[in-house]
Amino acid sequence: MTELVRVDRTGPNGAVARVTLTRPDVHNAFNASLIADLRGAFVALAREGPTELRVVVLGGDGPTFCAGADVDWMRAALQLDVEGNEQDAMAMADMLEAIDTCPVPVIARVQGGALGGGAGLCAVADLVIAEAGAKFGFTETRLGILPAVISPFVVARIGETHARALFPGGRRFDAIRAQRIGLVHEVVEGIEGVDAAVDQAVSDILASGPTAVRAAKAIVREVRGLGHGSAKWHTARVIARQRVTEEAQEGFRAFSEKRRPAWAPDPESEPPDRR
Repeated sequence: MTELVRVDRTGPNGAVARVTLTRPDVHNAFNASLIADLRGAFVALAREGPTELRVVVLGGDGPTFCAGADVDWMRAALQLDVEGNEQDAMAMADMLEAIDTCPVPVIARVQGGALGGGAGLCAVADLVIAEAGAKFGFTETRLGILPAVISPFVVARIGETHARALFPGGRRFDAIRAQRIGLVHEVVEGIEGVDAAVDQAVSDILASGPTAVRAAKAIVREVRGLGHGSAKWHTARVIARQRVTEEAQEGFRAFSEKRRPAWAPDPESEPPDRR
């Protein structure tokens, strides 16, 4: 926990990490310290085991999820040489990569807006749930720069055709268009609706086997770019290893016995704690 990033633990045995940007006075805009703290939070979370950490909820305090780059930070960057700017950009890339490679699902809870680097956060989250009034945009060109560092993650999420349409003009767009292009997965009315949808998504993950969830997220990355033959053998090995685990055995026993598996919390035992 830092002044700029808050990490709360909720759920069974604290297995739900709620990572929150805490710069509401500037709409949770990025500066060098926030980028470093956010990367540090996710690097630390990635070291935790399957029973210690099962899901992460990424959000922002105040009316806005993340408005992109802090204007004062960008102004300071104008005084740096090319090498200094490269180091600045690499820090942002490392932060996005830390979120992208988090071993458990990352759910983005989006209200108000996700602009520039904030839209980049959506691109590295596994599930994005947005309030219907939220605005999105790759607005960097309006400042005379470009969405370079976020582009590998964004293009992977929305595809080249939408990136080519949206990157150059920097136009803001609504949550419905964000959902249509794949940047957002669920659009709901009101912040209470967002919280209810996030709670349901967390419950879905907690109802699933901890190692199975991690393996299911990892398989998406692992089969990316593999040819058919390589993918066939890799996926066969992965499922074979998972089937012989105690977790899989417990899952099948619970299904046969019509009971909750050992890892699944009692839905009535602990109310949501969103802090």
